[in-house]
Amino acid sequence: MTKIFDDPAQFADDALDGFVAANRQYVARVDGGVVRSTESPAGQVALVIGGGSGHYPAFAGLVGAGLAAGSACGNMFASPSAGQVYRVAKASQAGGGVLLSYGNYAGDVLHFGQAQDKLNAEGIETRTVLVTDDIASAPLEEIAKRRGIAGDLTVFKVAGAAAEAGLDLDEVERLAIKANHHTRSLGVAFAGCTLPGAAEPLFTVPDGMMSVGLGIHGEPGISEQPLPTASELAGLLVDGLLKDKPDAAGTRVVPILNGLGTVKYDELFLLFGKIEALLTGAGLEIVEPECGELVTSLDMSGLSLTLFWLDAELEKFWAAPADTPAFRKGNLAPRRARSVESLAEAGTAPALAATPASTALAATAVGALKEARSVVVEHEDALGKLDAIAGDGDHGIGMRRGVDAAVAAAEKSHAAGAGLEELLTAAGEQWAERAGGTSGALWGAAVTAVGRTLGSKDSYTAADAAAAVNALRDAIITLGKAEAGDKTMVDALLPFAETFNRAIDDGGSLAGSLRAAAEAAAKAADETAGLSPKKGRARPLAEKSLGHPDPGAVSFGLIARRVADYAATIESH
Repeated sequence: MTKIFDDPAQFADDALDGFVAANRQYVARVDGGVVRSTESPAGQVALVIGGGSGHYPAFAGLVGAGLAAGSACGNMFASPSAGQVYRVAKASQAGGGVLLSYGNYAGDVLHFGQAQDKLNAEGIETRTVLVTDDIASAPLEEIAKRRGIAGDLTVFKVAGAAAEAGLDLDEVERLAIKANHHTRSLGVAFAGCTLPGAAEPLFTVPDGMMSVGLGIHGEPGISEQPLPTASELAGLLVDGLLKDKPDAAGTRVVPILNGLGTVKYDELFLLFGKIEALLTGAGLEIVEPECGELVTSLDMSGLSLTLFWLDAELEKFWAAPADTPAFRKGNLAPRRARSVESLAEAGTAPALAATPASTALAATAVGALKEARSVVVEHEDALGKLDAIAGDGDHGIGMRRGVDAAVAAAEKSHAAGAGLEELLTAAGEQWAERAGGTSGALWGAAVTAVGRTLGSKDSYTAADAAAAVNALRDAIITLGKAEAGDKTMVDALLPFAETFNRAIDDGGSLAGSLRAAAEAAAKAADETAGLSPKKGRARPLAEKSLGHPDPGAVSFGLIARRVADYAATIESH
């Protein structure tokens, strides 16, 4: 259990501040993460990596010469927001374009993707390479659906070395894709990990058993089996990876044995010896291996094995020098320190014109967001426990962070006399910024879309309410790309929108229509218990998920009901 902290909600930021203080010769703090504190050559490609906190040395520990130019750092086990990624990339880029690389998780894909769009729109050419090394998360024929775990290191190292060599963005991207294709990983856990301030781990493993195929965010494994001997464990990991090796893999391989948090180095070394014997016995040549903590998961007791299959080109970049806080190889000439300026936007965006009707409705929006916060606070722990069944257990805390930030932004906007669109835009942006993860991106986009649709009008009608609900629906579906039956928030959202539109068309009041829609959403959320997940972190753990409703759908239903109650109170007055 994590014992050293002040405010658990500030744990990630506090830890990052301390990391920068201890490694100032390598990194500097920016709003959203860290960047190199030393100069990069003009025109060099900037590799920007990132993900949730709690995985050190990944991701901030890999920023430095020969590796990453910057790292966007989200909250504990939560993807960084699009704003964080954007700001880190802006501070990292040196004129040669940006390559974003990160593990294939839904929240990261959403937020990094939004940042990429913004960077490209500003003329900073930006590409993405997803890491998909975890063989347990999808079969070989669906390799693009696999998540990224400790294989991040090989992709980042090759891409960073290619950038350091002065290759252009096309070549850096090509080599990163190639490195990912040549990387395979498999992990096991003996006990779960515990988020700061939590009383219980995100998952448990029965005594005498081992969980196979775990994720690095506290997701449980896909199966359990009796705890093996070291030799048996080595055989399980090596056999699984050799059966999944890439085409034309060759015979030269980099084994990376990664400790996930509390497995001692002596145990890792013992196991590595068994693994090395099996690999050489299979006719493989070991090249520059790694054994230690490289991608962790707080205090998880577990480990993973990665095999990186080399050809002459990949070997050159794997062996190239790098100098970062957590990963050093070879020798590089010292770099001059640089001044990292604040990336705060210059000036203040002009206020949007607001009609009296818009300003009055803005006050109602503040009240609705407060009601949403109230119900999230009430159910935060329950939502986290539900998410931990087949996910990483952060849905409750993520929703809490997001809605807290949204309310704070809305209150600030309202105090400044903002209209509805300006207020909801600020609230939506802050929800996405502070929550991170998939739900943060989706709720942030939804709240912003509602504000943009309602705009600033002289009066509002039932048709405007229907348009706002449809905008909320469309924003979530467009960004999340989920469909009915995927076991996501969408399974509650679609019945909500359909019922609301039908009730409004039949002449129902706003409050009555919201009540009917909220009941439909809550019922549909409960019914997701019978669905098998097809999206997100729960997908590899479909069997564990069956019989339990989707956390995103449940939280949507809870918020819909509370907002409907609030609307009824407003209407009665």
